[in-house]
This record gives sequence, C-alpha cells and structure tokens, in this order.
Amino acid sequence: MPEGPSIVILKEQVTPFIGRTIRRVTGNTTIEKERLLEQRIESFRSWGKHFLIELPDFALRVHFMLFGSYRINEDKSWAVPRLSLGFDEGQEINFYACSVRFIEEPLDLAYDWWADVMSAHWDPKLALKRLRAQPATLVCDALLDQDLFAGVGNIIKNEVLFRIRVHPLSTVGALPAKKLRELVEEARRYSFEFYEWKKQFVLKKHWLVHTKRTCPRCQIPLQKAHLGKTHRRSFFCENCQLLYA
Repeated sequence: MPEGPSIVILKEQVTPFIGRTIRRVTGNTTIEKERLLEQRIESFRSWGKHFLIELPDFALRVHFMLFGSYRINEDKSWAVPRLSLGFDEGQEINFYACSVRFIEEPLDLAYDWWADVMSAHWDPKLALKRLRAQPATLVCDALLDQDLFAGVGNIIKNEVLFRIRVHPLSTVGALPAKKLRELVEEARRYSFEFYEWKKQFVLKKHWLVHTKRTCPRCQIPLQKAHLGKTHRRSFFCENCQLLYA
C-alpha cells in the first residue's frame, strides 16, 4: 500500500498537468467518469494516502488501497486501468487497482489537514490530545489510524516503533508522556525521511526492521506477527522494544 510520502511524490510528478484540460476518460471504474471530460485541473493535493484532483466544481479522490499503482505518460500493457485520463498531445495519467470517487464539497471542508503527517498544517498537539483520549488502543493500531496519523502505513509504523523502542502491543495509555511525544514526533520525522529515500530509490536500504529477520541493535531474531485490530504485519524485537501495558 502506498504510504503518505509516496502520494506526495505523485503529487509532485503530475504538477505539469495543472491547468490542463481532460480530453479523454476511460477505465473500468463504475463512477460516472464522463463528468471528467473537458474539466480543467485546478490543482493536485494529497491527504494521507488519498490523492486528490481538484476540478472547478468537484474533486476526484484516488485511494490506492493495498495494490494500487499509477503510470504517467505510459501504460501497463497487461492491465486495464481503473481510470485513465487523457490530455492533448497524447499525454495521460493511468491509475490501476485503486478506488476512485467524487468529492462534491470543497476539499478544505472534507479533510482535516492537521492530521496529515506530511502537511504544513500538521498539529502534533492535537495528535497527542486525540491519542490520550483512547488509552486502551494498541500503539500498532494508533499509528495506522488515519484520523490520527494520515499517511502513516505499515512500513512507517514498524520503523517508528523500533526507533523509539516501544513494543507494538503497548497501549497508548501505558506510555510515559515522553514516549508518547516521541511517538508523535517520530511519525512525522520518519515520514519525511521516507519521502527523501523514496525519491532517491534507496528506501529499502534504510529499513531497520521492516521485513528483516535480525535486530540490528541486539543481533537476535526479530519477531514477526499480525497484530492489532488491523492485523497488519509487525516486525519487532522482544528485547529492546519495551512492552508498556
């Protein structure tokens, strides 16, 4: 699943299409895609894992789910796009294996921008306040809660918890105040590092525990389990990541 930093990179890659008019719309989506014809793109925005195309009277939301992808000015010859947007001079943006839907209200009303860890409007104090309001929540679930940390996905979750030495089955309410602040701060810090590494095509080289077998601190086997209500893969060290419960 693309995480928030990857969506920010997509937003940057399609900047040349701002101001362009959509001349062709195809794909196997069930939405009323004809609405997009002859629409002028006013801006591209991102909120967490949502890629947003702002048009004069409405917006289009693209969510890449678990296996979504995109191609700019090329296609996948072996796959039918969920949505393909064509422009003059044969240029196009193709979206695959994703969810698309219209947003009728203004985006500033539809989204809480403060919750996006990559946004200039990110508010760590509000994140802390909302975290403290759900003390029984496991930290592995809290980090994946898009109302708290929009854009954080499984990779960021695993790496952040390892960095701050917190076991994924710890509860929010059991974390000392300092650790809770570290959780919030590191979620944003790592997201921006992820963004830089992704642009340089070196992201995987920087993973410490995600998909790894050995703890780089303790040199013992890492644990792998599907934890929390999300049942997503967690990679963690039983020795150096403390269980707060």
